[in-house]
Amino acid sequence: MIQDIYPHKLYNEYDPMAKVQADSPILNIYDGKILVQTEKFENNILEFPLKKELPDQLEYTYLFRVDDRKYFLWKEELPEESIPEGYSYVTERSLRKEGIGPCEAVFAATTGKHLSDWYRDTCYCGRCGIKMKQNDKERAMRCPSCDYVAYPRIMPAVIVGVKNKDRILLTRYRTGFAHNALIAGFTEIGETVEETVKREVMEEAGIRVKNLHYYKSQPWGTANDILLGFYCEVDGDDTITMDRNELKYAEWVQREEIVLQPGTFSLTNEMMRRFKEGEEI
Repeated sequence: MIQDIYPHKLYNEYDPMAKVQADSPILNIYDGKILVQTEKFENNILEFPLKKELPDQLEYTYLFRVDDRKYFLWKEELPEESIPEGYSYVTERSLRKEGIGPCEAVFAATTGKHLSDWYRDTCYCGRCGIKMKQNDKERAMRCPSCDYVAYPRIMPAVIVGVKNKDRILLTRYRTGFAHNALIAGFTEIGETVEETVKREVMEEAGIRVKNLHYYKSQPWGTANDILLGFYCEVDGDDTITMDRNELKYAEWVQREEIVLQPGTFSLTNEMMRRFKEGEEI
């Protein structure tokens, strides 16, 4: 999955003393796009610009480090004349193409996108509207007027593998991602994640479920989520009543007939593969 970058390791602690260096990689993320080395990207190699390749007057925000390499953020779009030679913007979604690497760079990009979105969305205080300031001791934004403090937001969501003997419930979204998926949805206020599983399966497929088993979690910076994977079993009637506003496909599929997603990034794909190969819990 996207976070499986061993032997490398992400250190996401905020470091107020971190200083950008000439060789520091810069994640220039803006409006769903990220600046990458063009020719290498076309050959499935993800490489970001270094500080020394960008204009001198830019101010950077420390993000995290991977091993000993510290990453910084520039969260505005560069004018065309300031883009270093050999670089161009690509969509964040394009980073999920099959075979792209190295894995630690892909994970850095999606995690950086999560933080970039948060910094963008907390420019102004949600309580009084005053421009926020970055806290100098922790990763937080503080309002100088009313002292409201905002921390990075992580949205919990579930991925659900609904089993029916040797079949699993596969779906496809009405818009967007075109490949097979599992039932998924966000946890609502006042709801446990187990209740989310039952509600989402009922809403999207009209199926009751039982025997919920937690499988694994995944940080998913592309949508600012933490994904929680569950397997469960159909409870009673297995007739599917599909939510046509959310889905264009929902069917019970035999193990051997499961068509997996391209790439190995997602928790959804790993859960489908484990069921296909008879390895699920």
